[in-house]
Amino acid sequence: MKNIAIVMGGYSGEHDISINSGTQVYKTLGKEKYNVVRVVIERDGWYGLDDSDNRLPLDKNDFSVMMNGKKVTFDLAFILIHGNPGENGVLQGYFDMLGIRYTTCGFYTSSLTFHKGYCNALVRSLDVVNVAKSVLLYKGQDVDAKAIIGQLGLPVFVKPATGGSSVATTKVKCEEALLPAIKEAFTEADEVMVEQFVKGREFDCGVFRSTDRKYVFPITEIVPTGNHDFFDYDAKYNGFSNEITPAEVEEEVATLIQQTSDKLYDMLNCSGIVRFDYIYDTERKMLYFLEVNTIPGQSAESIVPKQARAMGISTKELYEMAIETALAN
Repeated sequence: MKNIAIVMGGYSGEHDISINSGTQVYKTLGKEKYNVVRVVIERDGWYGLDDSDNRLPLDKNDFSVMMNGKKVTFDLAFILIHGNPGENGVLQGYFDMLGIRYTTCGFYTSSLTFHKGYCNALVRSLDVVNVAKSVLLYKGQDVDAKAIIGQLGLPVFVKPATGGSSVATTKVKCEEALLPAIKEAFTEADEVMVEQFVKGREFDCGVFRSTDRKYVFPITEIVPTGNHDFFDYDAKYNGFSNEITPAEVEEEVATLIQQTSDKLYDMLNCSGIVRFDYIYDTERKMLYFLEVNTIPGQSAESIVPKQARAMGISTKELYEMAIETALAN
């Protein structure tokens, strides 16, 4: 029986979301097919958890834990850390050095796609989808709010260049709000992206390549509710959005989103379960790339598991395919 580490936690504001994802995968897989052990990575230490939630010592030299007086090494890491160090290539490089397989994209793809500014530049160069204009700012740099607004217009989105789950992300509608939003984003990252607003409908599409085929999942439309005019952290995790799967949209739009996701998965050299996010400008009939999530959420109500189920794939089947594919590669 293979030893599988469910790796969760992390150093970013997405820590709790990662714990939810890891716990859901752990419960879904069960113990019938694999010996599944949770591993929590935090700034104050790395440790395993036994079935009673007791902490297990972890040796970083070989990523092993002591369980019932025996050393347990792992055949595979099921990485579920959103943000640093799971989604930015750091853990992938660590596992590459140890020779431990993992379920996500490789080091280079993870590192590049995690940085929103660099990823946008690359996707723009591929010429398969539109990318909104943006300005990249660095900590300590003098910021000219008027110049940024002159280049991008209003409103704009301000977001950490290396972050997710819309943590410290703000929709700025007036010049006076721009600098405070940038300051907030800098609390999460050393680089901040200010991005042109694109009016339209938001869609997400998951893609996964198994050992024998590629799955391009039915798309989801994200419709914020209440006082939320975009899919921010509160809307994502506190129920202030409707996530419609499959999306109720014209067939040609759904096909465009799926075909674009299919192409980007290959062009960015992705592996594992990946989600692509877009805005579709309904007036100009143009699709805009938002971002790629190389470790999308896997909590009970997350988007990709819903998409897989809409395709007839149970959540357990999806996770087992992810494991078997990673073990085979």
